[in-house]
Amino acid sequence: MKFLHSSDWHIGQTLYSYDRSEEHAAMMRQMVEMVRGEQPDVFLLCGDLFHSSQPSASSQKLLTDAIAELHRAAPEMAIVLTAGNHDSAARHDVFRAPWQLLNVHTFGALNSADPESHILEIPGKGWVVAVPYVHERNLPEGIWQRLLDAVAERNVDGLPVIMMAHTTVSGCDFAGHDRGSERNVGGIDSVTLEEMGSGYDYLALGHIHRGQWIRGGHHRVRYSGTPLPVSFDETYPHSVTIVEIDAHGDVPRTREVEMEVPIPLVTLPAEGWLSWEEALQALSDFPADTEAYIRLNVEVTDYLPSHAYDDAKRLTMEKRCRFCMINVRRDAQHAQSDSSHGISIDQLREMAPLSIAEQYADDKGWDFDDELHALFREALFQVEEDARHERNTAKSKTANKK
Repeated sequence: MKFLHSSDWHIGQTLYSYDRSEEHAAMMRQMVEMVRGEQPDVFLLCGDLFHSSQPSASSQKLLTDAIAELHRAAPEMAIVLTAGNHDSAARHDVFRAPWQLLNVHTFGALNSADPESHILEIPGKGWVVAVPYVHERNLPEGIWQRLLDAVAERNVDGLPVIMMAHTTVSGCDFAGHDRGSERNVGGIDSVTLEEMGSGYDYLALGHIHRGQWIRGGHHRVRYSGTPLPVSFDETYPHSVTIVEIDAHGDVPRTREVEMEVPIPLVTLPAEGWLSWEEALQALSDFPADTEAYIRLNVEVTDYLPSHAYDDAKRLTMEKRCRFCMINVRRDAQHAQSDSSHGISIDQLREMAPLSIAEQYADDKGWDFDDELHALFREALFQVEEDARHERNTAKSKTANKK
């Protein structure tokens, strides 16, 4: 079986208020051309298709158009989509039946009543165990191994077995994720490889943005990473993984195909820090005809001038680059006298609630232990459930009035 492994498209993301739909469209065109040339048996998209659980109509159209183009590029190819923590499970499931007419299989919420419905047979080629994101509170114990055991009973021809998951695996490199930790990245608690069972030939992972193999996975466990950078801290190549497996038990043969990033995310300077005056000069010297998103790394003694952002914006008005933010740190002498870690408004918007709580505890010198983590996650889950209930109630009232 030959398949393409991707994840974390984050369609609909805006970067500091800049619309990225053209970049996402360009990325999808690259995907279509790749599929047309490779003709894989399966296309796997492991969660976080959208950046928001309530994507705009234009974002949804971008995705549906891309899926239709992927199907036309390789009509015999199965397309398997699973929801991530950024996605709405219901949006994945609502059009499941019509999508299947194009050999597209969507999995939004885990079907606990019939978990084996997440097992997809690719006739004559292999098996896909498609598990969407599930909050740890709702994840049935031992579900991974139960599904793999069910496949083993059916797999009489010894075909390759692929499992999909959108989660944090212990030991992953979470560079680019703001204030991730070994225990939790992006609001998802880490699980060990042992917890995810055995019996797969390849574990296709989503959620972590850096493409990588997981240590201890014996070259069978991989994050494909994002095809486009989502933040300035994703200073690594972005790619898609193409995998071939001849039979169950064989070691996968893989290739990474690097994606072209239409508009790069550039930090000035690339390494180190500048004074405010030096940063303005670097911005002034940046080529006028080069498209890029720009972040400035600035070291200050006290504070930036109140008009700093406006000054930087003014310098880029006649350029093709897009000024985004100023990343500020205190110089070493003053930082030692102030142990707290300031957070800018821009950084706050990008941070997960758990990361904010962890930093607050760190600033106060508190031990944010496992018990506090559990209590915070429980409270956050309840807040999200209450908000979801309120949205559904409001929609019902609106529908009834009509």
